[in-house]
Parts: sequence; structure tokens; C-alpha cells
Amino acid sequence: MSTMELLGLKKSQLKEGYSVCRLINEAVVRGEGKLTKEGALLIETGQYTGRSPKDRFIVNDETTKNTVAFGKSNLPLSQEVYDNMLEKVKTYMRDKDLYLIKAKAGASENHALKINVFCEDAAQAVFSSQIFMKDQEREGYEADFTVVALPNLQAEGEEDGLHSEAFVIINFTDRLVLIGGTKYSGEIKKSIFSVMNYVLLGEGVLPMHCSANMGKDGKTALFFGLSGTGKTTLSADPKRDLIGDDEHGWSKEGVFNIEGGCYAKCINLDAAKEKEIYNAIRFGSVLENVVVNDKGEADYCDGTLTENTRCTYPLEYIENHREDRKGGHPSTILFLTADAFGVLPPISKLTKEGAMYHFMSGYTSKLAGTERGVVNPETTFSALFGEPFMPRQIEEYATMLGEMIEEHNTEVYLVNTGWSGGVYGVGERTPLR
Repeated sequence: MSTMELLGLKKSQLKEGYSVCRLINEAVVRGEGKLTKEGALLIETGQYTGRSPKDRFIVNDETTKNTVAFGKSNLPLSQEVYDNMLEKVKTYMRDKDLYLIKAKAGASENHALKINVFCEDAAQAVFSSQIFMKDQEREGYEADFTVVALPNLQAEGEEDGLHSEAFVIINFTDRLVLIGGTKYSGEIKKSIFSVMNYVLLGEGVLPMHCSANMGKDGKTALFFGLSGTGKTTLSADPKRDLIGDDEHGWSKEGVFNIEGGCYAKCINLDAAKEKEIYNAIRFGSVLENVVVNDKGEADYCDGTLTENTRCTYPLEYIENHREDRKGGHPSTILFLTADAFGVLPPISKLTKEGAMYHFMSGYTSKLAGTERGVVNPETTFSALFGEPFMPRQIEEYATMLGEMIEEHNTEVYLVNTGWSGGVYGVGERTPLR
């Protein structure tokens, strides 16, 4: 059965092949957003201004029962509940027109994933067009994985076997992601990242929650860390070429970006210190939950809606970027940890064993707004600096990291981008620039 048949969709329902410009126009006309003075599409995501980890599920079936590390990060979902939600999705979409974005994840020719994203909202179609690599010329409707994003479809919570009105359901057998009840665009991005973190490891590729750049000498550096620890800011270096800001794979050929764009935090964005990101905010980019004045001017210091304000833009909006989104084997890896308690030293060099230990423990802090309900930094141990997105056993990822850094003589450092001179609220945040 084709994915179109599985979803009960007809070609006549689809708005496909739209340019980013046309999608932005549709979003404005439909009242989903407005343009700022710089020309960015400004949207608000309502009560969901960050990911909702308690509403993300993976279907527990023959495909996943022995390959997914089910637990607090990878919540299991029964086939029965999935089937019920799939029927709800099909019924809801029956009389809807949907935007279809044909894209791909993975800049490596050998490890790319063809994806289709069906969007109810034009604004999320703009986001999907800019965050993934474009593949609009692909013929037909079959893909390696499909995402259905229906922010206005709300679940019934416990009555549906879920936790709330929001849901993100990943089914590796049907190769399908169902998203509903939330307008937060990051759920689309991170669902495909979770898929790639499952698929790539099975292909002998290390998937990584990191940013990457390359110096003029051809040396590649990786920056690992949770949201808000400095990956995007540090990798957007005017003296180095940006490979990508958040998601990468490390294969036998080297490093490659999984995405086509960037999803940068905007809170307290400083034009002087983060010029590359600031200049990327223009027509074609999407601003999420940023406060603007009557003139359409953004106030990046205003966290009224959320501390997790975001901007999405294609990699091409960064002046010095790698067009092929690839790099060599990394010579240096930095583990970025936002220590809110002033425990860690500013920088430490790690052995292979030390690197594997810190990779598996992932000590850091969740920063305000990056998840629903987080308003102050919270100590957390997020294995692999991205445990919420890693479906397989953490030992599998750590073992591969150890093998890769040993094979390629990669130097690894632990860098504290958190607070010094005292805990959060007393000391000062380490400046990233």
C-alpha cells in the first residue's frame, strides 16, 4: 500500500510545487503570520512554544521492539492506539487541502532520506521548505519517510491513549510521523532527526546532535550540546565555513549535514556579536514567537511569549557556508555544557574514554523555554547531548563515537558555556563571543 493510500489522500487535495515566496504569501493571506520590517514571516505558536517530550511516542511493534530503547525519552505506543490515531488523522484530512513539501534529509548521496511533509498550515510548509533540503523536482508521491503536520487537530488525551491534545507519533514500520495539536515547528524538525538517528546508525553512520564548520585549512570542527548551549552561535564563525548548525552524520567519507537550514534561538540576539544569524533574518526566514512593535521591528530581548524564540532560515543565508554541506573527518570536537551551578572548569581536554563517558552522561542544563514548562535552568543528564532524539541504546552511539575519534585521531574538549562566578542568578553567563 502506498503512503497516499495509507493516508487516504487524493492528488486533488494537494498544493504542491509552491515556491517559498508563494507559501509565505499564502500564510499571510490565511492569517497565519505577518511580515516583519526585515521581511521575515512572523508566527506565534500558541501554548506550545517548545517541544513537548511527554507527547512524543514511537510505535512498539515487530520493527522496534528489539531495536528501540523504550523509556522516558522514547515512549512506547501500542499498535491499537496508533491505528486509532491514524483513523482520526485520515478522517480529519478527508476534506482538507494540504501543502506538500518534497524534501530530503542528509547531504550524503549514500545516506539521504527522501521525505514528504504534508502540512495543514502554509506557515509550517514554509518552515519545512527551509529547514530540510529541497527535493521538489522529485516525481511521484513515494518517499522514504512521510510527516503529516496537523496543528489544528487535537487528540482527546487519555481517551485516545495519549497524554494531552498534542501528539507526535513515529511509526518505523509504516515510515510515517503523525503530528497534531501543536503549532511548534520544531516538532517537525526533530521528528525527522529522530528518524535519521535510528536509520543512520543501522547504516554504520554516527548521527550527531551537533553543529559543524570548517576552517580555511580544511579542518572540520564539531560542537555538541543541547538547545541553547551555543552550537549555532559558535559554529556561525565569520572566519570559518558553516556546514550546519544542529544535526549531522559522520560516515566513512566524513561529516555531512542532515538539514538544509538552521533553527537558531533568537532570545537576546545581538547584531554585533551574532552578525551572521542577525543578517539571516530576512524575507524567506521564519520568526517564531518574537515580539515586534507597531513598526514591525523585532525586540529580541523580549521573552514575553517565550524564552525559546526561534528563527528558521536556509543555510545559504549564512554568507560563509559550505555549499555541499559536507566536511572531512573532524580534527576537533567540543562538548558544550551550560553548567548552571559553576561546577565545571571552563575547558577540559578529554581522552577517548573520557569523551565516551561525557558523551554518555551528557551533563548540562535545560535552558528556559526549550521545552514546555522550563522557565529556569534545570540540571539534566541528556545522554549523547541529545537523548530525546536518539531511539537506539545509548551504548551503540557511544561505542561508534569512540571508534571514530580513535581512528581519525580527533581531539575532544569539554567546554563550559554556562555560568561562572556563582550559580544561575548570581554569576554571569559565559559570553559565547
